[in-house]
Parts: sequence; structure tokens; C-alpha cells
Amino acid sequence: MLGGADNEFRQNNLCFEEYPLSSSQSLPDRFTDKDVELLAKQTLYAGFFSMVKYRLRHKLFAGGWSEEMDREVFERGHAVVVLPYDPESDSVVIQEQFRVGACATTSHPWLYELVAGIIEPGESAEEVAHREAAEEAGLTLGRVEHLFSYLVSPGGTTERIELYVGEVDSRGIGGLHGLANEHEDIRVQVLPRSQVLAMLADGQVENAATIIALQWLQLHGDALKSRWEVD
Repeated sequence: MLGGADNEFRQNNLCFEEYPLSSSQSLPDRFTDKDVELLAKQTLYAGFFSMVKYRLRHKLFAGGWSEEMDREVFERGHAVVVLPYDPESDSVVIQEQFRVGACATTSHPWLYELVAGIIEPGESAEEVAHREAAEEAGLTLGRVEHLFSYLVSPGGTTERIELYVGEVDSRGIGGLHGLANEHEDIRVQVLPRSQVLAMLADGQVENAATIIALQWLQLHGDALKSRWEVD
């Protein structure tokens, strides 16, 4: 989805009029996916994830079009991340699991993370939030609020994350979870908000979605606690 978060590149060539700009002409406020021309698309690898090569060109800030270029893009679908928060105990449900991608840059590839999962065809993001909370942590979500929608690393992947905060009752929560058929081995803990934020400040949290969610909680946790306690 190089040309927009919700639209796949169309398979046919996209034809647009060129509009070379003189120095006296103003630029558009924002370019859109209509300012990209897809010339070819080739699947290089298709497994659990996919690698796709796009040949394209796009309009330039200086006017006219770029040269044709190839861009290899990692396609793994889109995902949901949930920050499970208990307003009664002012605590967060955090989990740890092994991540092979972390082995290259850290000696501790068991990462602190939040509930997360891929959006399957036909599912809404909020449905994924509820499903993954149950599968990964044994949680039942109460109120759910959408926080952000963001691109993970758009220079090389199409993945978009939908980030939520979900209300939970953390009493009795913890232990080992995950689906054996997906080779999940997840340790779940309930930690005070203050402790989780101290872990964030100390650099113990290296997962990007978790960092973003906890930074949000650092800014808005008091207001969230008050709002959910009143409701």
C-alpha cells in the first residue's frame, strides 16, 4: 500500500497527466496516492510473509516526475496492539515472548510487549483486539478506546498498526499463555503502572508499539483512570 493506508496498488498502470511546475507555481499541500504511477509489480517470495518488488515513479516537489525506480517491500498484513489497563488497581498487563528478529541486536531477545495480533480477512481491528487479548493473556476486554493508527516502517513495509487501550480486570491474571499450534510461549504479568513506566524510562522496553503505548499512558494515564473509574 505504497499509495495510501487503505488502498492496494491497482494492477493496471495508473495514468496521470504530468504537470511540470515552474518556480512561480505553488506546490500542492499534500501529494496523494494519485501522484504515484505503478508500472509493474512482482512477488519475489510468498510464505507466511511476502516480499514484493514495485516498479514505479512519483511526482516531485520540484515539479514533474521522478525517474522509474524499483522498491522491494515486505508485506505481512496489518496488526492490532492493545494496552491492557486495569483502572481499579492502576496496573498494566505486560507480557514477554521470544522474538527472533531481536537476536541480531540484543542479548535478551525475550521482549516486553503488549497484546498484539494480525488482522485476518473479514475481521475488524476491534474484533482482533478482543480475540488476541483472550488468546495471548486470558483477558476479557471491557471498554476499548482507539489511540493511534500508524505505519511501522513505510520505507520497507506496508504494515499499519491500530493501537488501542483496553479495560481489564487483572485479578487472577498471569502465568503462561499462547497457542501451541502457533509456537507461542508467552509469560504474562500484572505490574503497577508506576513500575511499567519505570521500566520504560530505564530502557527495558524495546518493542516500538509498546514504547508508544506506554508513552501515551505516561501522558494520559491519570485522566484515563479517572474517566474509567467514574464511568
